[in-house]
Amino acid sequence: MSEADSGRDRLRELLDAVLDEDSTTLADMAGRAFSSPFHFTRTLSRQTGESPVALRRRVLLERAAWQIGRGGSVTEAAFGAGYGSVEGFTRAFTRTFGRPPSATGPGSATWAPAPNGIHFHPPVHLWVEQNPRRHTGMDVTALQVHHDVEDTAALIDLAAGLTEEQYRHEWFPGLTVLSWDGPEGSIAACLHRLVHTKEVWLASVEGGDLPAPGGDTAGELRERHARVARRWVATTADIDRRGAWGDRIVDAICDPPESFLLGGIIAHVLTFAGHRRQMVRHMLRACGSGAGHGDPLEWLQDRNGGRGGTP
Repeated sequence: MSEADSGRDRLRELLDAVLDEDSTTLADMAGRAFSSPFHFTRTLSRQTGESPVALRRRVLLERAAWQIGRGGSVTEAAFGAGYGSVEGFTRAFTRTFGRPPSATGPGSATWAPAPNGIHFHPPVHLWVEQNPRRHTGMDVTALQVHHDVEDTAALIDLAAGLTEEQYRHEWFPGLTVLSWDGPEGSIAACLHRLVHTKEVWLASVEGGDLPAPGGDTAGELRERHARVARRWVATTADIDRRGAWGDRIVDAICDPPESFLLGGIIAHVLTFAGHRRQMVRHMLRACGSGAGHGDPLEWLQDRNGGRGGTP
């Protein structure tokens, strides 16, 4: 639609009605556009491919992501986006962006998939893409990354309730997932490798030094994992935002140096993390500790309040 198109001003008026601070209901929006709710919804949906309520909810979530990324309070962002509780906001935010608000920081993506290219643009504007990108489903990579870090955190929490003997017992003597990592037949060794692998690969991607292994008690692993998980989620989101999956790094940490595709690194980590998490589950069950299935479907249902579907 060109700037000269007479319908452009009408679309702007409709968007103004949707995003007015006082437009908390469909009736409010329609009233500000001097239209009935039925005709207002039909007109805006036809022009944008998105219902008024859905468009408002998404743009306000994008604004909230921008606010949180700049250090704003999650609680203030939640209420500013029209949510009655932080819990409801967190569920909606995670479904929209594929990450929880706590994993949002400087540089995090703040635009959600949209059928019309209409997005929040700071501080109080809208950005309309000339050729909006189409998004036809969930971001499976983001789903896997978030499931991996949250599932690992849950397993570490379960391991914290074990005795020292159970935690370090060799349930699978000599078990080796990757030859260069050595045996990891105990819960302690397997959880340590889950955390340390991300620390090492992030150092490669970020150009840092080879990190020291760090402590492997459950408490130490919980702290290490919390730090590395935030960086890991932010890094994968940035790679996706830049469309850099095919970029290549030369990893000088390796001897001799090797070249790796960024997409290959993420796939490698997720593949062996999934194997290790299941091995930890087997060992936890041997200790009499229930660890669930580690199923992304169950994880999604829990996050979505018992409903299936996209995150």
